[in-house]
Amino acid sequence: MKCNFLLLIIFLLSFNFSTYAQEENSKLKIGFNYGFGETDKFPFETDDYTYDIQFYKIQLNYLIFEWRKFDFEINVEPSYYQTEHQLLNKYFVTPDDPDYLEKREEYTKLKTMNEYVLGIGFLIRYPIVDKLSVSALGSIGPMYIDTETERMAKGFAFSDVLSFGITYKVNKLAFDLRYGVRHVSNAELQQPNSGYNTTNLEFGVLIDL
Repeated sequence: MKCNFLLLIIFLLSFNFSTYAQEENSKLKIGFNYGFGETDKFPFETDDYTYDIQFYKIQLNYLIFEWRKFDFEINVEPSYYQTEHQLLNKYFVTPDDPDYLEKREEYTKLKTMNEYVLGIGFLIRYPIVDKLSVSALGSIGPMYIDTETERMAKGFAFSDVLSFGITYKVNKLAFDLRYGVRHVSNAELQQPNSGYNTTNLEFGVLIDL
């Protein structure tokens, strides 16, 4: 009798834990995004430099709570950016720099750079029709850039992103399209720190776990 009662308790606990785990897992999405961007697109415009990017992200979204029809999610995105940058306006490097002629020659060359970013943000999602939702994402994260230019020092910096997206869900899969802006700078931790701005378009796929 005691053995049967114990088995019943174990079964109930196992069932509850399994249900809890399924509920928790249903809140978690993992995916992959690819995108590209450049600096001379609305709302940005400059004749001083080019800054073209391609990027790859692993996307992790966790639903923290719901309010009415809104979903509030934590968004974590380990990301790799490959960028091409070139100074177009050589007079951006001014004569008060003792090596300004050498720097003008160096900085006006086209450069390929690598950026490694951990984006951490907050996403708000709202369903507009069945299977289709819109979202807004704001994130900031630490990053490392491997090349010094006239606008930014090599090393530690921050990547700030604001984007708006639309998502179409089919069973456990969700297809994501986002349009947004990004700003890169190092918060005056090093000089120079003029930073870069881009307007970005990205595509992704997510799966419910």
